[in-house]
Amino acid sequence: MLFNSVDFAIFLPLVFLLYWAGFYRKAESRSAFLWIVSYVFYGWWDWRFLLLIALSSGLDFHIAQRISRTQEEKYRRAWLWLSIGFNIGVLAFFKYANFFIDSFVSAFTLFGADLSPWSLQLILPVGISFYTFQTLSYTIDVYRNKIEVTDHWLPFFAYVSFFPQLVAGPIERAASLLPQFSTAKYFDAALIRSGLHLMLWGFFKKLVVADNCGYWVDVIFAEPATHSSLVLLLGIVLFAFQIYGDFSGYSDIAIGVARLFGFQLRRNFAYPYFSRNVAEFWRRWHISLSSWFRDYLYIPLGGSRGGRSQQIRNVLLIFLISGFWHGANWTFIIWGLIHALLFLPLILRGRNRSYLSIIAKGRLLPNISEGLAMLYTFVLVGLAWVFFRADSLDTAFIYFKYLFAFNHFGWVVGMFFPLLAIAVLLVVEWFSREEEIVFLFLTKRTWLRWGAYWAIGLAILLFSPSEPSVFIYFQF
Repeated sequence: MLFNSVDFAIFLPLVFLLYWAGFYRKAESRSAFLWIVSYVFYGWWDWRFLLLIALSSGLDFHIAQRISRTQEEKYRRAWLWLSIGFNIGVLAFFKYANFFIDSFVSAFTLFGADLSPWSLQLILPVGISFYTFQTLSYTIDVYRNKIEVTDHWLPFFAYVSFFPQLVAGPIERAASLLPQFSTAKYFDAALIRSGLHLMLWGFFKKLVVADNCGYWVDVIFAEPATHSSLVLLLGIVLFAFQIYGDFSGYSDIAIGVARLFGFQLRRNFAYPYFSRNVAEFWRRWHISLSSWFRDYLYIPLGGSRGGRSQQIRNVLLIFLISGFWHGANWTFIIWGLIHALLFLPLILRGRNRSYLSIIAKGRLLPNISEGLAMLYTFVLVGLAWVFFRADSLDTAFIYFKYLFAFNHFGWVVGMFFPLLAIAVLLVVEWFSREEEIVFLFLTKRTWLRWGAYWAIGLAILLFSPSEPSVFIYFQF
């Protein structure tokens, strides 16, 4: 079920009313209700994959119980590796089986062997990358004795399948989200109002910014050789804001919807395009995934504690895995490698933690060096986005070939509106960079606040596509 669909517009108010009519009162009824409606939400897409998420939830629930009750380290480790093996195995099967088959066939073709290509024609379960990491973090944290194992399956199943963030994050840790199913809930008007604010802004990002940018991105990336250098440059800018508006818009809606039910989800984006280097970008982009890789891969591998060779190995490995996590295509692996090569000089020089504060904090505008650093970082990230968006490596290379051809500079007048929407997004987020919610919603002037509500609502009504588009990160 899409957030931007008529189905969800009916589903959410109905669930909201039923929840606050009585299901919220007791922890057991609250967990049961949210588990059932979350399965309805997920099963609306394809009910068959409910069996997969139920199997993953049930297995990790029982494995964590075994780990908690077992004293001998070798058995605890064996149970942990069973969880890791099952979850990664299922994820690899559905997400990467065809990739490995195609790569195997292509490798033999290079040596003159003609193998008949075939594939499994698998359907990728929506959200599998997100809930797999969520259940894995639970068993790993139980193994590390960082959290207490839960003895009740209902809240755990509700935690894994919680519908606001089920299909595209944020990736929640059990230590943060799971206890919220057991804590008392009260109708908090301020929390619900802030949730509605986030939802409204999230829909603006998705429907007005991302979807309008997406139309031109599809046109440009379909045949990059037919466009001018300027149009290709604009294509990079438009995709940078398409994927940001789409994914951060989803996260805002998810966080907002969760607040309607008294739950707090972690922030997933912190204005990443205001970053001054690539390290800061990754602290602000898809925060839940970046921190997951840091805590469960980078640090266990030794992090930055070892010598130079170990640091280089760990950084390369994390970014390559991050690229591969996004999809079974060499373009994503190259995208991850590019970010690793951009990140390595910073970590080797000890500058990966150089920008921890908000840019231009307490000032209206950044200084010249901050502005140039932001622009430089955006250019690097934007060029890497070409590999992320391109359907194949050939398409990406053709894109760069004609981008730097400087043959002629055409202009597409139709791009004016998505560029205007990007400008509005940047202005609003710049002035709200020290706050969580957009500054217009926090003003004490009632007429200005309601003017913002109506302006954003009207923009969504007028400039949304006629057919709802799938969120980009549903494919991951």
